[in-house]
Formats: sequence, structure tokens, C-alpha cells
Amino acid sequence: MIALDFFYVLVGLLFAATALMNLRDGSNPRRFATAAFWGLYALVYLAGERLSPFVAGVLMVAMALLAGCSLVRPGKPGAVSEEARRASAARLGHRLLVPALAIPLVTMIGSTLLKDVRIGAEPLLDPKNLTLVSMGCGAIAALALACGVTRATPLQGVREARRLIDAMGWAVVLPHMLAVLGLLFAEAGVGKAVAAVTTSAIPMDSRLVACAAFCGGMALFTVVMGNGFAAFPVIAGGIGIPVLVGVYHANPAVMAAIGMFSAYCGTLMTPMAANFNVVPVALLDLPDKNAVIKAQLPTALPLLGVNILLLYFLM
Repeated sequence: MIALDFFYVLVGLLFAATALMNLRDGSNPRRFATAAFWGLYALVYLAGERLSPFVAGVLMVAMALLAGCSLVRPGKPGAVSEEARRASAARLGHRLLVPALAIPLVTMIGSTLLKDVRIGAEPLLDPKNLTLVSMGCGAIAALALACGVTRATPLQGVREARRLIDAMGWAVVLPHMLAVLGLLFAEAGVGKAVAAVTTSAIPMDSRLVACAAFCGGMALFTVVMGNGFAAFPVIAGGIGIPVLVGVYHANPAVMAAIGMFSAYCGTLMTPMAANFNVVPVALLDLPDKNAVIKAQLPTALPLLGVNILLLYFLM
């Protein structure tokens, strides 16, 4: 069976290669600290559940200190020159889109057509993580297609991955940490505190008000946390389950789906979602740090209103 752990190992190996390349990059004045940062992150994926919670926490604190002290710096990866890149793009044209399109295509095929395929008694794809495993297979297929289209080697793919990881920097880790932070908030009882404050300050005897509070809370908490997965356990535990499901008998699946969609509206409006809204500014060298957020606001706010109405009518 193709399980999710297999892709965790691949991701860990990719970060380990990034650490090794940074360590060997003499042009990076912070190469040892940068290599340590990506090496620690690789260890989280490679060791996985074999790490005790205490050790994993120490690794995260160490990474936060390295990033917080500005010790994680991009080097000069051995990527293809800009001239060669432009010449290759002109030669290949629209064929460059084939590897990118392979990822969603293989993901859809794996999630739908291959979900019941078995080899003997075992399913081909891990049924507990079907979509993620299918997407991982899509990424591998995309790499193979990219090598075929460009006539490059998988090693060049690793070099390009290192270049992109270096350009994004510590923001690569932010979604992972914020998602964990949301679980910690839920364990600490923040959801119950949110429920107490919300129900005392907002009249929940109106179904529309309850829907607005839930969707708006998901968006607002995502703006603060920078990650919808961090907001969900808090707002769902504070408003979604006790009010929408408990009082108004909402369909939990509808509540969860529209709640996450509302959270994504918050993602469009916050610099805390660094990988979405800060990294593109850096990669495109835009003069306005909030240019991406400003461009997304006209979509985020109306969509949040639509989500409130959808939840009201569908739940």
C-alpha cells in the first residue's frame, strides 16, 4: 500500500538535501545556521512519530530561535542561468504546463478512480489519506514529466527545489507550526473561552447571527493566526459545534467545509499568511509589501458574505 509515511520520508529527504546544499555553499555567510534550520526540519519528517513530543518541541524552539535571530539566509544555488532559463522556456513553450497540470489530474484520478483498487487484500492507496497520497503521486509524476520535457535530471529538480525553498525561507515552516498552534489552543481551552465570550456578547438566538459569528470568527481568527487550520479547532469548538450543531442541528460536514472556506477568506487578508501573501511579494520584488493583500481584498470580503449566506441556507 502506498501510505502517507512514504511521502513524509521524501519531504524529509528533500529538506535534508536543502540543508546539505546550504552547508556546502561557501557564498552563504550563515550557511551553518541555515543548514541547521533545514536539517532540523528534515529530522521532524524523517523521524516522525519516533520523536518524543518533548524532543519535537525542542527542535521547533531551536528552529524558531534560528529564524527569529535572522540566521536563516538564502545562498546561491547552482540553478540554471537566467539566459538559459529564458531560452529553454521559449523552446518548450506551453509544454511546460504539462508537469504542473499532472498534479491535479493524478490527484483526481487517485481520489476517484483508484480509491477501490486493491492488490491482494491491501488497497493500492492509503484509504485514510487518499487525497494526500494521490497528490504525492501527482507530484512524483510531475517531476518525471518535467525531467522528460526539459531533458533535465532529478538532481536538477532538487536544486530548483532548494532555490525555491531558500527564496521562501522560514515562511515554508509557518503553516505547519500554526496548524500545531491551533491544536494547542484547543487543548488549552481557548475554544471554550471563545464560546463564553461570543455567546455572552452576541445574541445567538438568531440563526443568521450565529452563522455570521461562526464564519466571521473563522476569518478573523485566521487573520490573527495566519492559518485556517489553526483557527478551525478554536472556532468550531467555540461556536460551530455547541451553537450551530448543538442548537440549530447543522450538518457538521457543511459547517466544517464552509467554515474552512471562510477561514481562507481570512488567509487572503493577512500578512500572517506569509507563504501566501509575503513570499510572492519577495519573489516578484514588488515595491508595496501589502500589494498581494490589497489585490485580494475585493475577492475576500464579498466571498465571506456569500459563505455566511451559504451556511445559513445549507446547514
